[in-house]
Amino acid sequence: MRAFDFAPLLRSSVGFENLNRLVDLATRDASAEAFPPYNIEKLTQDAYRISMAVAGFSREELDLTVQENTLIITGRGAETDAEKREFLHRGIAKRAFERRFQLADTIKVTGASYEHGLLNIELVREVPEHKKPRKVEIGQGLAAHPVIEGQKLAAE
Repeated sequence: MRAFDFAPLLRSSVGFENLNRLVDLATRDASAEAFPPYNIEKLTQDAYRISMAVAGFSREELDLTVQENTLIITGRGAETDAEKREFLHRGIAKRAFERRFQLADTIKVTGASYEHGLLNIELVREVPEHKKPRKVEIGQGLAAHPVIEGQKLAAE
């Protein structure tokens, strides 16, 4: 439960959407973030995988969207007439959810797969060439920049 309402402060800010999002994330209720459970794995130096346990959902009921460096995963469980059953115990939750992951500028989503109730999302870090570290050669002082001496002009 939120104790503070930041809405009046956010109405007059322009261009601080990222700060607004961070404040919203910091004040969000942690118990709402419990479903569905997920893992984040580092596969190699530049490859990652998010595995999310979404048992009971079909591929058609899941949606992945990347928008402004945010990965949004939504699940909408649609009940048909055949699925309206009477449960004595229902331990497999199939409630609608939305999970958001903030991605760095260099992280790209390369694919997703669904197998055995696990949604696997593949991520890769793609650092542009101009942002990669590079070696700079250290010169020998004056020898690195030769000086051409000219003739002195006679003063008039």
